[in-house]
Amino acid sequence: MENPPKISVVTPSYNSIHTIRETIESVKNQDYPKVEHIVMDGGSTDGTLKILAEYPHLKVISEKDEGHYHAMNKGIEMATGEAINILNADDCYCPGILKKIGDALVKHPEWDGVFGDMIFIDDHGTEIFRREEAYWDPQIVRLGWGIGQHQTLFIRKRTYNRLGLLRHKDFKNCCDYEFLMRMAHNGCKIGSVHDYVVRYRYHQHGQSADERVTANMRRESAQIRREYGVPGGFLGKVLGQYARLKRQIEKIFILGKCDLVPGKWLLKKHMRPKTEFSSNIGLDKL
Repeated sequence: MENPPKISVVTPSYNSIHTIRETIESVKNQDYPKVEHIVMDGGSTDGTLKILAEYPHLKVISEKDEGHYHAMNKGIEMATGEAINILNADDCYCPGILKKIGDALVKHPEWDGVFGDMIFIDDHGTEIFRREEAYWDPQIVRLGWGIGQHQTLFIRKRTYNRLGLLRHKDFKNCCDYEFLMRMAHNGCKIGSVHDYVVRYRYHQHGQSADERVTANMRRESAQIRREYGVPGGFLGKVLGQYARLKRQIEKIFILGKCDLVPGKWLLKKHMRPKTEFSSNIGLDKL
């Protein structure tokens, strides 16, 4: 690329000593010339800040916040890149992915964002399964299936300027899902690259593997669907099954394969009643 777009990576962090070094290194080792890495720390007390101090290229803000989505919003506002990705402090980029994302953004200036695939891993970095998508389908998103999780989604700054930031005062766990719905509702053009973007960790020190968090996500996602006019009850279940079936059919035609086993079944043995993580808004006491 003669003029690659600048990419801003925003990492929300709070007492992330167990994983954040690997996250930083995965960004630092990308073969891409224009990367801005912003770490919005919630006031860590476990040694995270000592690790961050070892990387002078980082832009670090450490102060108490109103939760991880508030940290994301502050990072988005601070970002100077053309496109922004939220990379959690326990997830890692796959090698060489930023160049592929940058190429896609250059080739498709009409895209409001671009996303890719992800690899789920456990505490030890062992692969659990791979999640691949055919393409962005706003109907599937609207009916309740989140295509393009924020770890794999690079959104142009202009899109945030048009649609606004994450609703961190309204939701504790599903702000990113609401933003997907908002993009689908507003007709955003979201492209895809059929490459693995991130290794997404389910582990003892993170929120994703906490059953209390997933229960709250179900409550919040149901509220969000109601806000966007998706029926509840029996009709809502039928529409949800239609979206799941459509997603698999699209995978067969575009990727030549489908998910024989649902991801939630593969993740089930990695879930815990309660994990260990820090929260400025009491999320760890759900």
